Amino acid sequence: MSQFTKRIPKLHAFGSVPTAPGIVKRLQGVNILAPTRMCRVMSKWGSDKGRNHYTTVYSALFQDRCEQPIKIFELGLGTNNPDAPSNMGIFGAPGASHRGWRELFPNALVYGADIDRQIMFQEDRIKTFYCDQLDRSSIRELWAQPELMDGADIIIEDGLHTLEANISFLEESLQHLRPGGIYIIEDIESECIPDWCTRLETIYSKQYSKYEFAFVVLANPGSGNMLVAARGAE
Repeated sequence: MSQFTKRIPKLHAFGSVPTAPGIVKRLQGVNILAPTRMCRVMSKWGSDKGRNHYTTVYSALFQDRCEQPIKIFELGLGTNNPDAPSNMGIFGAPGASHRGWRELFPNALVYGADIDRQIMFQEDRIKTFYCDQLDRSSIRELWAQPELMDGADIIIEDGLHTLEANISFLEESLQHLRPGGIYIIEDIESECIPDWCTRLETIYSKQYSKYEFAFVVLANPGSGNMLVAARGAE
């Protein structure tokens, strides 16, 4: 008899938008240990998103958008420069998750950005840019690029994993999320959870009234936590 392990993420919900994609409802009951096609594709390209169980969350969030002609943006190309902060090590594969998104979303345009100029690249349906997420003017310059001026449907922040960096990029980028879109911050440290929950309760859920927020605690020592925001389908 086969026996399957099940692990359900803990969710902290903030804000409520009737026309939003309903992220909390989608993630309730998700087994983060259950393998998905997205896990296999990301692993094939060398991304750690499957190993960190993010792909099971993404499968639940994005399952109805995979065939749509959307724009996907991910900050952080996965530098393999050991001198760069939040690097993937010398065996890292820069652009791995961007190539995974391209395969999983065959009609999408995929964009990325990183502070390491040496790993910028451009391929079929993928284009990358420079961005220093601790420099708010750099973030504004990023969103002023012609390809990104009309925003993105999915924004994933997998850059410098500090509270300051996360806040800097979110506050300069959330308004560039298209209606019906989803914004994610990966790899949030557990000690930052109280600070994030306070900010979501007292600031962001009020400042961004058209958004629904969920802090996702994956309850797995091998991976970080996630912040997910969904903009109402106006």
